[in-house]
Amino acid sequence: MAMSGGKDDGAPMMEMNTTPLIDVMLVLLIMFIITIPVATHSVSIDLPAAAPPNQDQHVDPVKNKLTLLAAGNQMLWNGTPTTEGQLVSLLAATKAMQPQPELQFQPEPYASYEIANRMMKIITQSKVANFGFVGNEQYAAFKRAGE
Repeated sequence: MAMSGGKDDGAPMMEMNTTPLIDVMLVLLIMFIITIPVATHSVSIDLPAAAPPNQDQHVDPVKNKLTLLAAGNQMLWNGTPTTEGQLVSLLAATKAMQPQPELQFQPEPYASYEIANRMMKIITQSKVANFGFVGNEQYAAFKRAGE
C-alpha cells in the first residue's frame, strides 16, 4: 500500500508532511485577523480657526520674517505679534501673490520646540514656495559659548 506517498518497498518516508503545519498556520492566521480590533474610534482635535490678519500686520511682497521668541513663546510676523490662526491667513495671503514672497523663519535659541514644530507644520501645510531659515549663525556662536 502506498498511502504514505513513498515507494512501495516498505522503507520509511523521509519527507516531512507539511499539510498539518499549513492547516494550523491558516487557522492561527484567521484567528489573529478576527481578534484584531476594528479601528473605529476617532480623536477630536481643536484646530485653530483662520482669523483675518490685523490691520497693522502686512504682507511684504519681497520677504516676510516669522520670528519665535523664547520669552513668552511669542510669534512675530514682520515684528508684529501674531497667533496661529492669523499665521494661517497671512500665509494664504503670501501664497496668493505672484511671485510669492520669501518666508524667513528665525526661532530664538531657547524658544519652545513644541511651538516651533507647530509653526513648521502650519508652514508646510500652507505649501509656500520660498521658505528658508535665517539667523543660523547665532547657533554657531551659541554652541561655542556653551562649550
